[in-house]
Amino acid sequence: MSDDIPIPSSEQPAPTPHRRRPRYSGTHPRRFAEKYKEHDPQRYADTVAKVLASGKTPAGTHRPIMVAEILEVLAPKPGELAVDCTLGYGGHAREILARLQPGGRLLGLDADPIELPKTEARLRAAGFGSNTFMAVRSNFGGLPQALAAANLTGADCILADLGVSSMQLDDPVRGFSTKFDGPLDMRMNPQRGFPATVLLERTSAADLTRMLEENADEPRAQELANALAGRTFPTTRAVSAGIRAALPQLNKDDADLTVRRVFQALRIEVNDEFSALDMLLRYLPSCLKPGGRAAILTFHSGEDRRVKKSFEAGLRDGSYADIAREVIRPTPEERHHNPRSSPAKLRWAIKS
Repeated sequence: MSDDIPIPSSEQPAPTPHRRRPRYSGTHPRRFAEKYKEHDPQRYADTVAKVLASGKTPAGTHRPIMVAEILEVLAPKPGELAVDCTLGYGGHAREILARLQPGGRLLGLDADPIELPKTEARLRAAGFGSNTFMAVRSNFGGLPQALAAANLTGADCILADLGVSSMQLDDPVRGFSTKFDGPLDMRMNPQRGFPATVLLERTSAADLTRMLEENADEPRAQELANALAGRTFPTTRAVSAGIRAALPQLNKDDADLTVRRVFQALRIEVNDEFSALDMLLRYLPSCLKPGGRAAILTFHSGEDRRVKKSFEAGLRDGSYADIAREVIRPTPEERHHNPRSSPAKLRWAIKS
């Protein structure tokens, strides 16, 4: 006789209902998370190719900027040590790593705890093991500490791409743009500091005016600061509407540009980007081997001014043997195929 005691049908556990995976709804899904075709490039290569051909960046990816120019400036060679201070999606790092072989290594830094593990896994899958590629969670200001922790005294090549990655811009949860509505966050590392919405609530009009002027060269800084400072804007669309309402006289194009400048200023302040850049520039010569090459890709005047002045000072005091006399810009072809490259400026320096 069986020991099993039948359970009355009224007491039997209800079967778990089958739940279908959300599908790619239609040709133009409204939500970022629904873009399964672009998030699965191996399966939907034709869709990704169409997005690239249209001059756009597939969701969840990033197109590295000025790759050929950076490789020419850095000239990575087999057996050398390179550092990518802003690893991002890993596009630059992958091209540099290929030129460091055999025997070379690359140290990749990134402050983003969400994207860094994805990029590390992507580069591991491409064949770059731990003896070739090392990943460290740090912003670029932590370069000296990252080298010391890895028992490295100096690098042959150092790259810093100061732009925000497309993965961050396109994900509404990160709050970097108004492409989709999302929480007004903007933190590169969501586990540290406080979001942009709190920054606006706690900032005076005078301090916000300074931020807008210094971080984005905003010509209407005071007018905007008076309208935004001390107010609560929980989402990206809410603050965008507040910016437009503060300047009703602007046409759409000028208003869009103003929104981008305000977002840039807030992002720089939330992440203390200028302090990190100043620290990188201060210690950059000591992180390079003699004859080592550095390349920095900037995306607005505040960054470029700092890099230019630092390189010029380093040339005068003998830290650098040579520097870029003029900025290098993306080619017209790259700007056409990747509009996000348009504001990029590349400067380089060679250690004495």
